[in-house]
Amino acid sequence: MGKIDYFERKLDDKRRLTVPSELRSEFEGGIVVTRGFGKYLHLYPKSVWEEDMEVALQGDILDERVADLNVKFRSGKSEAELDDKQGRFMIEQHLVEYAGIDREVIAVRAGRYWRLTAKEANA
Repeated sequence: MGKIDYFERKLDDKRRLTVPSELRSEFEGGIVVTRGFGKYLHLYPKSVWEEDMEVALQGDILDERVADLNVKFRSGKSEAELDDKQGRFMIEQHLVEYAGIDREVIAVRAGRYWRLTAKEANA
């Protein structure tokens, strides 16, 4: 079976998203969820956040664009761990609201991270 680059899931009543079993090893070190560039969320394996995003967000201290990106990605940033049994993690309420996610979520790989959108937004 090839690499999974797309999946659809429904959040449970506690706003938990189940990661497909084939992808769980990708997130075993933890998860970081942030606002995206638009009305969607970014889902990062914690290792990718630390290795790529933290480095990218350093930039030049006087660069306003870098400062704006820091505000964008750090506002409401949350970290989580997958639960051992079902490979779920909770998405905080303010992030779900930001992305307009009601229950159904579409996840698409975007390089080393994932974009989470409301299924209705893709209809």
